[in-house]
Amino acid sequence: MVFLPRHGRGHRLLPSEVPYRANIYGMKKLGVQRIISVSAVGSMKEEIVPGHIVIPDQFFDRTQGKRASTFFGRGVAGHVQFADPVCIELSDILVAAAQRAGAHVHKGGTYLCIEGPNFSTRAESMIYRSWGVDIIGMTNIPEARLAREAEICYGTVALATDYDCWHDSHDDVTVEAILAIIQQNVSMARNIIKHAVAELSAAPNCTCSEALKFAIMTDRSLIPEQTRMDLEPILGKYLD
Repeated sequence: MVFLPRHGRGHRLLPSEVPYRANIYGMKKLGVQRIISVSAVGSMKEEIVPGHIVIPDQFFDRTQGKRASTFFGRGVAGHVQFADPVCIELSDILVAAAQRAGAHVHKGGTYLCIEGPNFSTRAESMIYRSWGVDIIGMTNIPEARLAREAEICYGTVALATDYDCWHDSHDDVTVEAILAIIQQNVSMARNIIKHAVAELSAAPNCTCSEALKFAIMTDRSLIPEQTRMDLEPILGKYLD
């Protein structure tokens, strides 16, 4: 197992400063087959109460294109299927693990990823709710996109910490409130991961490991040598 604090030790990096490509690239080089993302999120639905767990199955990207979100480029073009952005097998395991850990867990839902680091305005929060999203956060995109390109299974354990600022009968989101809920859920997250790991097979039984099988569009003979070398851990088996 590999543990990586995406914001750096001591939480020093803003969501837009997280080196997402380097993180996923490093995971690939270490032989990681599955990534369990643990993320604090805001709830956009009444029934997702702060303290609940959500295992989302969809993402909506509002990061404004400021983050490097692909390994392709520099002489190689490719397109991966991303209609279903999480590994269904891994997500099912996470739902069952959360239930065994005693969590109040919601299966499925849309994670809206915003740029941050500021929280939403009240107008933004109300508009996002009208879109039908379930939770809001700042880190899972482009993380999930890059994991798919790296052919690594990806699933999220989202810890609902607040109601953003849309809920009239609850206080607006504050860092103090978020930290309090996170501290309450640290042991729960650990228990979920403990139960999930116990259920993982030696190798995934899904198609995530073949996400690039038909993705590369560039004539192999035209891919620059430096690009080949740099992306060997990601594309190597398809370029030989």
